[in-house]
Amino acid sequence: MYVLGKRRRGRLVLTGLATVLLAASTGPAAAKPRQTDPLQQQVDTVHDTGAVGVLAEVTSPDRRDTARAGTAKVGTGRPMPRNGRFRIGSATKTFTAAVVLQLVGEGRMSLEDTVERWLPGVVQGNDNDGGRITVRQLLQHTSGIHDVLPEIPALNSAEGYRAERFRTYTPEELVRLAMKHRPNFPPGDGWSYSNTNYVLAAMIIHEVTGRSWAQEVNDRIIRPLGLKDTSTPGASPSIPGPHAHGYAAFGTTHTSIDVTALNPSMAVGSGSIISTTHDLNRFYTALLGGRLLAPAQLDEMTTTKPAPELGVRYGLGLGEIPLSCGGSYFGHPGELLGYHTWGGVTRDGTRTAVVYVTSDGGDDTQQAMSTLVDQELCRTRS
Repeated sequence: MYVLGKRRRGRLVLTGLATVLLAASTGPAAAKPRQTDPLQQQVDTVHDTGAVGVLAEVTSPDRRDTARAGTAKVGTGRPMPRNGRFRIGSATKTFTAAVVLQLVGEGRMSLEDTVERWLPGVVQGNDNDGGRITVRQLLQHTSGIHDVLPEIPALNSAEGYRAERFRTYTPEELVRLAMKHRPNFPPGDGWSYSNTNYVLAAMIIHEVTGRSWAQEVNDRIIRPLGLKDTSTPGASPSIPGPHAHGYAAFGTTHTSIDVTALNPSMAVGSGSIISTTHDLNRFYTALLGGRLLAPAQLDEMTTTKPAPELGVRYGLGLGEIPLSCGGSYFGHPGELLGYHTWGGVTRDGTRTAVVYVTSDGGDDTQQAMSTLVDQELCRTRS
C-alpha cells in the first residue's frame, strides 16, 4: 500500500513514479528472453528482479492470457496458483472512490461536502480542520492530511509485525493517530498521497448509507460484477482460497519473513481488499466501460490533475499514466505487506493488464511491473 511515492521503512518504494514510467515508455526492461510468448517474457523479467512469485493476466475483446513464474511458497517449488488471491493494497482505493461517486450520482452526497458535515469533530487538532476539507480533496489526495500507515508497527519492522500482526484497528483510531500530526499543506494547496484520506472516505460512506464500507463495496461492486474471488476481509488475518505466500524484508538486508497472515483493519477503505488478477481485470473493464458509474461521475473520476509527488496525473482514486505507444491508461498500483500489484485499463475499458508479486518490490521490480502493463496494453492495441 505504500506505493505511489510514499516512504516505506525509511526509503522510497519508488524513486519517483515518473522515473519508472519513463523507463517503461522507452521499452521493456532488459532481460534474456526465455520464452516465445511476450507475456511470459515480461513475467520472467519481473521474476528476474528478485520476486519470489509473479502472476499476470491481460485481457482484450478477443483474448485472455495469463503467465506465471516463481513459487507460491519459499522452499516448496510449488508453482504460483493460476487464479490465486492476494492483498491488492492501494488498488482498493478505486473501489472506494467508485462507491462514493455512486452515492454522489444518487444525490445522497456531494464531492463538495466537507468532511465536517459527515464526520463532525473527527478531523481537528494540530491545524487539521475538517470544515475546510472536501470529499473531493480526500479522493484526490489534496487534503494535506498526514498518512497514518507509517504509524502502524506491523507494517514497518519485523518486530512490529510479529507483535501486532493480529491487532485490530478502528477507523476512528486510525484518524486519531493521523491527527497527532500537522497537515502537510492547507487543503487544496498541494498534493500528497495519504491513506488516511480513504479511511475517512470509508467512514463517510458509513455515515451516508448507515451501512459499513465493506457492505457497500460488496453490494455495489463485488456481487453485481460477479467477482467471486474478491472479498473485504475486515479483521480476518487469513487469505481465503488458493493463494501464494507473501514475504517482506522491511527494508533490511536480512532474509525476508513470511507475512501472509495480517489483520488488514488498518487499511479499511484504503488497501484491505483481497482479489485476483482476473477479478481486477473484470472490475477495471466494468468501471471504464461505464457499468458502475454514470457518465458524469466517470468523468469526475478520470479528470486528472498533476501529482508532482508521482510525476503523473491523478483523478479520484485513479492514476492516469502515459503509454509508450501514445495516449494513456488508468490504473492504481497497490501494496499491502508482501504483496505488490500493478494494474491498468485503457480509457475505453476494452484492454486490461494486471500483475502481482509476492515479495518486496524494489525499484527494479516496480519498473518491470510497470513495463509489463505498458507493453501489454500497447500490444493489444495492434
